[in-house]
Amino acid sequence: MPSRRRHSVAFAVLVTVAMLLGTVVMAFVLLSSGAPDAIAWGILLAALPVGPLVACFLWLDRYEPEPRGLLLAALGWGALVATSAALVLQVVDMYVFARPETMSAALVAPVTEEAAKGAFILLLLWTRRHVLDGVLDGVVYAGMIGVGFAFTENILYYSAAYIGDGLGPAGLEGATATFVIRGIFSPFAHPLFTIFVGIGIGLAVQTRSRGVRVLAPVVGYALAVVTHALWNASAYVGDGAFFFVAYLFLMVPAFLVVVALSLWVRRREGVMLARALGDCVQRGFVLPGEVPWLVRLPARRAARRHAREVGGDTGVEALQDFQTAAIELGFLHDRYLRGVPPPAFAERGQALVERLAALRPAVPLPAPTPTVGSTR
Repeated sequence: MPSRRRHSVAFAVLVTVAMLLGTVVMAFVLLSSGAPDAIAWGILLAALPVGPLVACFLWLDRYEPEPRGLLLAALGWGALVATSAALVLQVVDMYVFARPETMSAALVAPVTEEAAKGAFILLLLWTRRHVLDGVLDGVVYAGMIGVGFAFTENILYYSAAYIGDGLGPAGLEGATATFVIRGIFSPFAHPLFTIFVGIGIGLAVQTRSRGVRVLAPVVGYALAVVTHALWNASAYVGDGAFFFVAYLFLMVPAFLVVVALSLWVRRREGVMLARALGDCVQRGFVLPGEVPWLVRLPARRAARRHAREVGGDTGVEALQDFQTAAIELGFLHDRYLRGVPPPAFAERGQALVERLAALRPAVPLPAPTPTVGSTR
C-alpha cells in the first residue's frame, strides 16, 4: 500500500511543520506581553478544564479507540496551529480592513477559527481516511481540537485579565472572574462549535450519496460558524446582557443535543459492531465464541481481567492486541456491508484477519459466554 504510506508521510510532515510554525507564533505572542506572572497564571487556569474535557471524549471513544498519537495531534493542532492561524488572519483583517472589534469578534473570528480547526479533520480525510469511520470519530477529533484551541485562547484571555485594562479588577481577581465565565460556565464552547464540523465530515464518510458527501461538511461548517458567531455577538449586545440569554437558550440546548446525539451514535456503534462481527463469523474471519468478548464493553473488561489472571501481562497484551484488531475489522467490515468501503479496504481486511490468526493461540479468552446487557 505505497499510496497509504505516502499519505501518512505527507500527514506527518504537514502536521509537524504546521505545529512548529504555530509554536513560533504563539511563543512570540505570549512572550511579547512582557508579563511572565500573568502568563503563568493564565496557563494554570487554562489547564484546569482540559483533563475533564479530554476524559469525556476518551470515554465516548471506547468502542473503537482512535490512535492516541492522532488524538494528541488533534489536541496540538487546536492549541498551536488553529490558534496561530486564526490569530494571524484576524490581525491581517484588522489592519487591512480596519473592522471594529465587535464585527471582528462576531464575523471574522468564527469564520477563521472554525476553518482553522476543521482543517485538521479535512487533513485526516485526505491522508488518513481509514481512521474516520463515521460521526463519532468526527465528534471525538473535533472535540479534541476544540479543547486544544480553548486551552491556548484561554491563556491569552486569562493573562490579559491578570494584566488588566484599567477599567476593572486586575491581578488574580480579574483572571479568576474571567475563568468563572470561560472555564466553569462555558469550557465546552469551542469543542461544541467544531463538533458540528466533525459531524458533517463523519456523515460524509459513511454515506453513499454524493450530494450528502458534499453538503454535509459544508452544512457542518456553517453551523459551527453560526453558533460561534451568535455566541461571540452575545457578549456585545446590550452591554453583555444578551450573553446569559444566549447561554441558556443557545449554548445549553446545543450542548445537550450534541451530547444526546453522541451517546446515541455510541450505542448504535455497539449494535453495528455486533452485526458486522456476526457477518465476519459467517465468512470465517472470526470465531463465534470470540464475538461476545469483543462487542460489549463490560465483557471486554471481564476478558482482560481473566487474561491477567491466566496469562499475566503477556496475556493481557495479547488480548488487547486481539480485541483492537477484531474491532477494527468489525468497523471496516461494516463500511463494506454499507457499500462505502475506504480505499484499500480488502488489503487492510486481509491483514487484520491474518493478525487475528497469528494472535489467536496466545489469547486467553474466558470459557463462559457473557450475558447480554449494557454496553456502557
